[in-house]
Amino acid sequence: AEAQKCCLGQLLMLTCAEALRALSILISFSTDMFCDCFRSSGVIFFSMASGSNGPDRSKTPKHTNRLSKEKSSYLLQHAHNPVTYCLYHFLLLEVGYSTCHWCHVMERESFEDEEIGKILSKNFVCIKVDREERPDVDKVYMTFVQATSGGGGWPMSVWLTPDLRPFIGGTYFPPRDSGRRPGLKTVLLRIIEQWQSNRETLESSGERVLEALRKGTEISASPGETLPSSPDVANRCYQQLAHSYEEEYGGFREAPKFPSPVNLMFLMSFWAVNRASSEGAEALRMVLHTLRMMALGGIHDHVAQGFHRYSTDSSWHVPHFEKMLYDQGQLAVAYITAYQVSGECLLADVARDVLLYVSRDLSDKSGGFYSAEDADSFPTVESTEKREGAFCVWTAGEIRELLPDIVKGATGAITQANIFMHHYGVKEQGNVDPAQDPHGELQGQNVLIVRYSVELTAAHFGISVDRLSELLSDARAKLAEVRRARPPPHLDTKMLASWNGLMLSGFARVGAMLGDKALLERAERAACFLREHLWDEEGQRILHSCYRGDNMEVDASPIAGFLDDYAFVVCGLLDLFEATQRVHWLQWAEELQLRQDQLFWDSQGSGYFCSDPSDPTLLLALKQDQDGAEPSANSVSAMNLLRLSHLTGRQDWIQRSQQLLTAFSDKLIKVPVALPDMVRSVMAQHYTLKQIVICGQPDAEDTASLISCVNSLFLPHKVLMLADGNTEGFLYQRLPVLSTLVAQEGKATAYVCENFACALPVTCPQELRRLLLE
Repeated sequence: AEAQKCCLGQLLMLTCAEALRALSILISFSTDMFCDCFRSSGVIFFSMASGSNGPDRSKTPKHTNRLSKEKSSYLLQHAHNPVTYCLYHFLLLEVGYSTCHWCHVMERESFEDEEIGKILSKNFVCIKVDREERPDVDKVYMTFVQATSGGGGWPMSVWLTPDLRPFIGGTYFPPRDSGRRPGLKTVLLRIIEQWQSNRETLESSGERVLEALRKGTEISASPGETLPSSPDVANRCYQQLAHSYEEEYGGFREAPKFPSPVNLMFLMSFWAVNRASSEGAEALRMVLHTLRMMALGGIHDHVAQGFHRYSTDSSWHVPHFEKMLYDQGQLAVAYITAYQVSGECLLADVARDVLLYVSRDLSDKSGGFYSAEDADSFPTVESTEKREGAFCVWTAGEIRELLPDIVKGATGAITQANIFMHHYGVKEQGNVDPAQDPHGELQGQNVLIVRYSVELTAAHFGISVDRLSELLSDARAKLAEVRRARPPPHLDTKMLASWNGLMLSGFARVGAMLGDKALLERAERAACFLREHLWDEEGQRILHSCYRGDNMEVDASPIAGFLDDYAFVVCGLLDLFEATQRVHWLQWAEELQLRQDQLFWDSQGSGYFCSDPSDPTLLLALKQDQDGAEPSANSVSAMNLLRLSHLTGRQDWIQRSQQLLTAFSDKLIKVPVALPDMVRSVMAQHYTLKQIVICGQPDAEDTASLISCVNSLFLPHKVLMLADGNTEGFLYQRLPVLSTLVAQEGKATAYVCENFACALPVTCPQELRRLLLE
């Protein structure tokens, strides 16, 4: 009755929260009556753009609506569904993202279905949300789905009561019932029936679930609580990871297998402080074996570089083919860190390989990085239906046709194709197990995976290792050229502040370790992009995202940044400062950290909220308590605060880092494996950070030699700064003690300090190395 009395024109004058409440009341009514009114006003209701397989190239789309005017690739992928969608960020039905394979499947199967479209449009206010645009909304409703179903993922569908309380949700519904999985049509009809006959129960159920989630997700420090014991937490985290470790191929589960850089970085930090123990040695072994197996596996793109999202099997062979920016950034850091630890050239090569892919395929001319490449693409230019992996896979016939030349000096009449197929496991009938190919899209195809070492393959064909390397490199180049002529997968040109921060760390860390000026210049371009396009100077806030426009310009989104955006960008800037010693990056990092504290810090319970806690449209104020595909922003922030305190002299940030960690102490004590990146911060608090000060001229060779020595070592508990003698500069003003540290005998000099109590100065890189490894 309240809804029927409401003048639809007046809805446009309400506040955001009031409009949402009023609109949500209409969820049980037919939308036909008022959709036209809102369409004409150009405000709320939209139909959506084309789905996973793209438009049918043979005919004009039957349905088109207002989502065709949106920027989000995910929203644009639904512009031709026969569903009336409401484009708004709070009343939620379905959440996904543009390169999500199963989102594509559900879009094609269910949302393009005429019958399902009519049911949706007649009975529901349908909302479509890009989770990468609105991670705050996604986190709230994903928390509900995980709590009520025991799992989560995308596409995520959630049904809400009129006051926005979720009462049922799940991930991926096929259009019709399939085995024990109910189809979307069945679910919709049952919800309609229950809504009509049992509405009060659904509404009260939604409120009870939300109240339970509020209590279950509350994270705060108890009065008088102190930091948990670092050795105990670190040892328990190691034991929990060792228990889940898969011996044969590495990684931390059987299948599917995810790269999990947060686990690898923790284990290397654990090794760094336990080098003499068997546990430390085992931690390092797990890391190096996992990284080698991933590098050799099909999850690693051997033709066009970079890493796919995850492996569907335990041997890293058949990937889920999408490529995500956040994976590339974290894996570049993990591989270069493993190289620092082991000196194994393969690991450095893979780190470079990742950055080559990102520079070539995920880079915008503005300096920013795109979000992702899709898993699906058209097999040929004539195709009208996309297939997963079509851009990346090969038939044996294609390989033989591309590489027909006889290899001189090899045993027998051997072609380049014979050698390539042997080394990369190519089979005549394809090398993909049908169990890893549920839709039959990879039948007869091969996913390249390194089956033998170069020494074994060379010996098998009677040629030298150098000759084999030349042949394989030449073959990969020929395959890459053919791939460039194939229809490319969809490129999500959305540029997110948070993921650009992760990638900034990748370029800065690899560039510093390898002494590669080109990589460091690319890192600085990325930082300049963030400052120019994703920093609102007037509002003093980070913007969450921007897009590549139709004319290749950068088109900013008005969405304000979330905690992830601030934390990951601050981390990237700190890595860039230590790599370049350009103080303006440190100054901006400090500025952003101060703004993050103002926006997200919980002054009552400590720790940071994921999004603005004053936002009335979000049902839960969450603090993410898991390091997953990306580290949690609280984990990153704990280390950011510690690093910043040692670089700026702000002691209050040490205390804030301790308060943050204390708020998460319950999970850190019981299940630290859920927060391996945060455990690293607990360890850093325990061992304290070393301040490595290089006194010397910025462009001098002896200064560069000392800095290179520091960068060559994995030192998880350190900050690096250059004291150039400019006592009026930022560092000297913040850290007056620097004025007491001077170059010895006119030579660049290194001081290794703890709380600026310094060991004797050294001028020789070898002496510095010995001192740092003590």
